[in-house]
Amino acid sequence: MTRTPSPSQSPLRLGTRASPLAMAQAHMVADALRAAHGWDEGAIDIRPVVASGDRILDRPLADIGGKALWTKELDRALIEGEIDFAVHSMKDVETIRPAALTIAAMLPRADVRDRLVGANTIATIRQGGIVGTSSPRRSAQVRRARPDINIVLFRGNVQTRLGKLEAGEVDATLLAAAGLDRLGLTNLGHAIDPETMLPAPAQGAIGIECLAGNDAVRGWLAPINHLDTFDCVMAERALLLALGGTCHSPIAALATVEGAALCLRAEILSEDGTEYIADTCTMARGALQGAAQMARSLLERASPALRTLFQP
Repeated sequence: MTRTPSPSQSPLRLGTRASPLAMAQAHMVADALRAAHGWDEGAIDIRPVVASGDRILDRPLADIGGKALWTKELDRALIEGEIDFAVHSMKDVETIRPAALTIAAMLPRADVRDRLVGANTIATIRQGGIVGTSSPRRSAQVRRARPDINIVLFRGNVQTRLGKLEAGEVDATLLAAAGLDRLGLTNLGHAIDPETMLPAPAQGAIGIECLAGNDAVRGWLAPINHLDTFDCVMAERALLLALGGTCHSPIAALATVEGAALCLRAEILSEDGTEYIADTCTMARGALQGAAQMARSLLERASPALRTLFQP
């Protein structure tokens, strides 16, 4: 069976959120597929979908449905046959997915770091300053470094957040370096070393999801799967799953390839950053039980109050 659609066939339908960043990521996937298969421009039809998470901006995600707000419309479109595959920022994808769907491929991971915009470093933010973020992880990490800083809810796409910063609503905000780079904002902000601020699980990774039983689409996606990224992100997601992390849970994790193995670093924090539990382990690639074991170790060392933020 040929893997290249003929001109007489309908184009493959790529579903994506409609935000500027999501659209940029969708075009990256489409370009990778065209390059891998020698397809022309018309072989892929990008179909934007407005996600609930992009419409409801005045409340924390945890109060209105969690990460499913980024995926449920695309999930429905996949299951009902309206699209052939969907593109996601992997850090926004729930760890428990519909059984009918599978993460079939990931592009090479981009910069995993956070960037601080509005100040050079967290240390240089004014005393009692205001940092805007909707991330419990970033909030806890900032509070751990600077207990005097005030955190305010900062939701919306990159442009919306930068507009709020420009309007003086906050002194600084934190954004993913990968997202800024994909929008062409490569010189905006100051990158924070992961040794100082460990990123969110799966940060910087783009995943492509399709129906688990669609062998043709899985075959088309296979050549663009970056195995190092896939193995690292799946280890981070296994840790997240075993922790029972929710949108309330401050969790950071980063896996890196070390020869035939993975090195996984992780930390869990209290919401105010005063309690901090960290660990590092080495595991064989694909041996996700190592990530689950690390999660159990982190929770065993946590206080009862910290454990209430998790649902293992």
